Amino acid sequence: MKVVSFGSLNYDLAIWLDRLPGPDETLRARRIEAFSGGKGANQATAAARLGAQAHMVGCVGDDDRGRWLLDVLSASGVDTSRVRITETPTGTAVPLIAPEDVSIVIVAGANASTGIADAEGAAEIIAAADVLLLQGEVAAAGARRAAQAARSGGTTVVFNPAPVDPFLVEAVAPLTDVLVMNRAEQAQVAAIGPETGHCETVITLGGRGAQVGEVVVPPLPAEVVDPTGAGDAFCGALGVALAEGRPLIEAARFANAAGALAVATPGAQPSMPTRAAVDSLLDGRREQGYRP
Repeated sequence: MKVVSFGSLNYDLAIWLDRLPGPDETLRARRIEAFSGGKGANQATAAARLGAQAHMVGCVGDDDRGRWLLDVLSASGVDTSRVRITETPTGTAVPLIAPEDVSIVIVAGANASTGIADAEGAAEIIAAADVLLLQGEVAAAGARRAAQAARSGGTTVVFNPAPVDPFLVEAVAPLTDVLVMNRAEQAQVAAIGPETGHCETVITLGGRGAQVGEVVVPPLPAEVVDPTGAGDAFCGALGVALAEGRPLIEAARFANAAGALAVATPGAQPSMPTRAAVDSLLDGRREQGYRP
């Protein structure tokens, strides 16, 4: 299995609060901690931990944060040889984590430099992969070129348009095989109206599982400590399952298990589960009759 993630790498500064702040309000935080993150890097990490040969394509700054992110990815088994070092500082994200919700503020930094040249430099790897993972944290031109490279090689394109960028959605959706969104993103994408008739859609439903077409794939039990990264665990796992040749509904069941495990651990990349953990959770649920 070979999975390529073309996307962002972020230094995450997570802040835990009793509740999210209102307008013009100052709150005391309960905790603050730094993690490795970025939707692209998170999904690459998930793929690697689930057994895929994972490659990361993106950009970081020539700074301590960027070097740390690359070290963490490499330690998880991700090939970072296609991550470019730029003069722009490494991207930063600030997740605000409350008991019932999480909001994330992103400063693109070096991620804004990820573009056509990066996609062309990795075109051979992308075309030889089983799955290409795309997200919404890099510019449209580079993501579209990566998707074109995937299409030329018969690589399955999995696109998670988060955050939703109209230009990116219009550029990538027509080249997508599987579109992964939550309900809010689904409404935003529908308002943009890109060409999506040829691709399959997976809607993530949080604690209610996921929906593939008209089929609802039920959730697995989860103890929610930090929901940051759960969607990325889902997408990375979905990509791995599709790379293994599983049908989409079965792939969504595998991805549900990864997402359920991810919410039990603080941080984005630290919460990406191993293959052994996902298989163990699914094996236990099968004994109880879990089926989509």
